Amino acid sequence: MLITELAQLCNAQPQGGNASASITSAADIMSAHAYQVTVLSDGKYKKYLKDCQASACFISQQLAEGSEAPKNLTLLICQDPEISFLNAVKALHPEPHLKRQVSEHAVLADTTTLGYDTYVGPFASIGQHSSVGDSSTIEASVHIGNHVAIGKNCRIHPNVVIYDHSVIGNNVIIHAGAIIGADGFGYKFRDNQHIKVPHVGNVVIEDNVEIGANTCIDRGALGSTRIGLGSKIDNLVQLGHNNTVGRNVIICGQSGISGSCTIEDGAILAGSVGLADHVKIGSRAVIMARSGISQDVEPGAQVFGSPAKDKKVAWRELAALAKLPELIQKIKALESRLTKLEE
Repeated sequence: MLITELAQLCNAQPQGGNASASITSAADIMSAHAYQVTVLSDGKYKKYLKDCQASACFISQQLAEGSEAPKNLTLLICQDPEISFLNAVKALHPEPHLKRQVSEHAVLADTTTLGYDTYVGPFASIGQHSSVGDSSTIEASVHIGNHVAIGKNCRIHPNVVIYDHSVIGNNVIIHAGAIIGADGFGYKFRDNQHIKVPHVGNVVIEDNVEIGANTCIDRGALGSTRIGLGSKIDNLVQLGHNNTVGRNVIICGQSGISGSCTIEDGAILAGSVGLADHVKIGSRAVIMARSGISQDVEPGAQVFGSPAKDKKVAWRELAALAKLPELIQKIKALESRLTKLEE
């Protein structure tokens, strides 16, 4: 695309350089070269601008003022450089287009309903009374059970398994190997044995959710496990039965959420966070990486550690712990001096 075309597409105003030059791809500001577009959205990277080899750079008016940009670099002035750059990346690196068809090697039940312009890949299977909405893509070797509803414009990547009665909204992305709707891990110990708790609920995933590769979301025991609108779940996450995840929640990789937890709107769970069952995470709370949560977390709180506590308290404790060997040596020296004085 020409820089002028890219600027128009991304609501940016070209300034300097050669705006009629072509752009073939996108790159970060430290590695970009000619015919590439980059972005400067943080002042701490401004030092890289003067030696930038890219042909164009998305930048805010504030950062552009007084900047030392090369003569051959066109500045694309815009209100939100990050979002404009993401739009440029999408335009320059489009997803491969799959021809809308149902593979002859797919297996569909006679009561399966497919919407307009859908794609079903080879060796995919769709069960009885299940439906797939318009413009959705079911890739190779996906298994969709009975009475499953999948909305419009969804993309289900290879080897995903969606169990019976699951409900998937519109614009949902589920990456390879994810399991939606398996039985929860529920047992009762009686007569020296573990008795399995039947799980007859389902999973409900609302619109605009993205679920990472090899993530598992268990069905409810009686009701639903629910993932709210716009939430994003990373790879290798375990979500137990009857959890309720609010809107626009972020859950990072290798986190484990026990059963019947509530994670309210806008909360963030960083990598390797663990939640005990029946815990409530308040709206916009931040659980920092590798924290263990056994009690409710207030809205807006930022906690760290295992057991988790306010991050400032936890950091002070860690700083004090680092000084412990030195303190032990001082105490031993004082004890030695005290012993000599007593003698």
